[in-house]
Amino acid sequence: MPTIEEGRRWLRADLWTGPWETDQKRGVPAPPLQKPVPAGAELLDLPAPETVELPPQNLFQIFAQRRSRRRFAPDPLPLPVLAFLLWATQGVHKVIRDGIATLRTVPSAGARHPLETYLAVHRVQGLPPGLYRYLPLSHQLCLLRRDETLPSKVAEAALGQAFVGEAAVVFIWTAVPYRTEWRYHVLSHKVIALDAGHVCQNLYIACEALGLATCAVAAYNQRKMDELLGVDGQEEFTLYLAPVGKRAD
Repeated sequence: MPTIEEGRRWLRADLWTGPWETDQKRGVPAPPLQKPVPAGAELLDLPAPETVELPPQNLFQIFAQRRSRRRFAPDPLPLPVLAFLLWATQGVHKVIRDGIATLRTVPSAGARHPLETYLAVHRVQGLPPGLYRYLPLSHQLCLLRRDETLPSKVAEAALGQAFVGEAAVVFIWTAVPYRTEWRYHVLSHKVIALDAGHVCQNLYIACEALGLATCAVAAYNQRKMDELLGVDGQEEFTLYLAPVGKRAD
């Protein structure tokens, strides 16, 4: 059983002085920037993020009003709004360093961006309910499977938190740790967690700007959530999630 001191030691920066020989230094090719698309998968082009009209408001108001909101209206989420939220959290500005890194709407240690974005779509206009994965390099969705029972499954995997299944869509972020380990070795895992925080905070700010509700969730059953997404739990595993929908209040 981990101790509090072990947890605190993990948070501190003591390891940065270690003589680590990374795969990058050894000349090992960089891992792919995103997971490959399964053969025969159905792809959907998303609307450009610029198509969403943001209500007039100032940045001070957005920060002052930001809240974790757990009550969602039954209305579906418009597809352009979902596309904007995906771009705001993982959108790619530019591929750099001879194709081994990207600049995005969020910061990431070494521009490694080790997260993948999955969506449990419950009520989004134009999308059948089911499990999707965002492809940030092409701003597309990849349909993994249709499933109208996802709301209850996601809520169960989130330790029975019912509000998770009541949202229009649930963002579920996985970590592909080797993308960062390739560059930073044992230093990677703290910064991967920091990267997840950057992504979710962008979701909060984008939702607040659009008058939507969201709530970050870090409490879930690891095995159940990984199985729900179809990831192996070792080279890729669930790290964080956030339900999103129109506000009920």
